[in-house]
Amino acid sequence: MALLEIKNLKCHYPIRRGFLSRVKGYVRAVEDVTMEINPGETVGLIGESGSGKSTIGKAIIGLAPITSGQIIFDGTDVTRYVGKNFTLYRKDVQMIFQDPATSLNPRKNVLQIISEPIKNFENLTKAELRKRVDELLSIVGMPPHAAMKYPFEFSGGQRQRIGVARAIALKPKLIIADEPVSALDLSVQAQVLNYLKEIQKQLGLAYLFISHDLGVVKHMCETLAIMHNSRFVEYGTRDDIYRDPRHIYTRRLITSIPDVDPDLRDDNANKRAMLREEYEREYSMFYGEGGRVYDLRSISPTHSVATNEVGG
Repeated sequence: MALLEIKNLKCHYPIRRGFLSRVKGYVRAVEDVTMEINPGETVGLIGESGSGKSTIGKAIIGLAPITSGQIIFDGTDVTRYVGKNFTLYRKDVQMIFQDPATSLNPRKNVLQIISEPIKNFENLTKAELRKRVDELLSIVGMPPHAAMKYPFEFSGGQRQRIGVARAIALKPKLIIADEPVSALDLSVQAQVLNYLKEIQKQLGLAYLFISHDLGVVKHMCETLAIMHNSRFVEYGTRDDIYRDPRHIYTRRLITSIPDVDPDLRDDNANKRAMLREEYEREYSMFYGEGGRVYDLRSISPTHSVATNEVGG
């Protein structure tokens, strides 16, 4: 049984204008998205800025309004509980935010930041709480004395590790990682990603890993969902997406991955130019009126593509 199921999720934001602030239309940030995450699995959600991927993560945890659809967690429909405090769902689903500087309260030290979710759900003594915080800091490779420092005293990578420690404080079943390394240097990115993988092994966590970096996602995820214009354009295993990309948008994303070999510069430029022509030529096969993405069609047991032709 899947740990998390999302069925036909829609997130629409009203556009209000005029003196009376009447609704004149809607921004359709997420449109009819369906996916599932199994226990211990890492699912990657990839797309450009504005595609709606972060809105999905925020909707799951209750930080974005759900217009319609269902969220089923551990076999129970929790749609009406999403965003409510002190529920078991809130305890079992946690989030790592993109910017560690703004996601940590600058007025609180690390002990207060990490212990806050624990206090909400568990009744521990001061000594027990301090011991738990020290254990969490140890898991993310930080010393116990870091607990008495404030966020501004740490580097970006260290702040993100504090965010990871806070996210795992309640021993959740699912963590939504919203571009957790995009604001970090490459060497620090690798360090944080390795900690995330190690923690997953230790605690048996599932991740929804949101990113625009296909290189990072390839390292972290077994299953990938490619998102464009508020909908999924392709869904499949890592091998399905990287070895046999079918949607024109997925192919463009993959060819945009930088290659460090200077001898391949001209070949890569030619591939991108050919793909740009193919995109213009075959646009109607993958997009409908107004750039609407077609419904996903299954082309294998693990691979689905949004196209108006079966096997597109």
